[in-house]
Amino acid sequence: MEEWKIPTHIAIIMDGNGRWAKKRKMPRSFGHQQGAKRLEELCRTAAEIGVKYLTVYAFSTENWTRSEDEITTLMKILRNYLADSIKKAKENNMRIRVLGDITRLDLDIQESIQRLEKVSAPNTGLNFQIALNYGSRNEMIRAVQQVVKDCQEGKIAVEELDETVFSSYLDTKGIPDPDLLIRTSGEQRLSNYLLWQCAYSEFYFPEVLWPDFDKNALKEAVRQYTARDRRFGGVYES
Repeated sequence: MEEWKIPTHIAIIMDGNGRWAKKRKMPRSFGHQQGAKRLEELCRTAAEIGVKYLTVYAFSTENWTRSEDEITTLMKILRNYLADSIKKAKENNMRIRVLGDITRLDLDIQESIQRLEKVSAPNTGLNFQIALNYGSRNEMIRAVQQVVKDCQEGKIAVEELDETVFSSYLDTKGIPDPDLLIRTSGEQRLSNYLLWQCAYSEFYFPEVLWPDFDKNALKEAVRQYTARDRRFGGVYES
């Protein structure tokens, strides 16, 4: 790994759980459960190879249109994760933050998220972000609403608004933009995920379905990233 250029921040769209389960003649819920297990392994691998930030798309604002049974399954998986998360965060020295508007989630989930963020804040290892009830357009609208309010209250002047200031109003405040975005399953679209933040990200679209995206697949993504010439505004990254 020494000769590889490790991305500081990797963002992932964990796609393909349902198709993975269907191929095995199992319910979609089984795919989501296996996908959750895979995520735990990938967090460890990311930390081991030197990634500082890992952000995953767990539940989008559009996912509420899925069947009630599937939403119930996803919320059950989330509750199970949160129940163990403080212990796991401590064991792995991992700081966990949630992106998105959590106010639509059940109150017990909101409280678990707030407790987890507070308890894990001092940890100095991998910064792990989970996007829940997240949509990039929704994020930017919420940011604009807060900017307008702060302007009206005299907290900032319109002339002060630039990219840096606007970024401080996003859910990812204080988190560097992703260097690499991975979407598993071969689909090649962003699906309303980190649109502002991924302006200069490298994209990688492996065919593998998420539950099969193991540590070797992550390392291959990093190898592919290393082989690319990174450019910002026409200037090659040194």
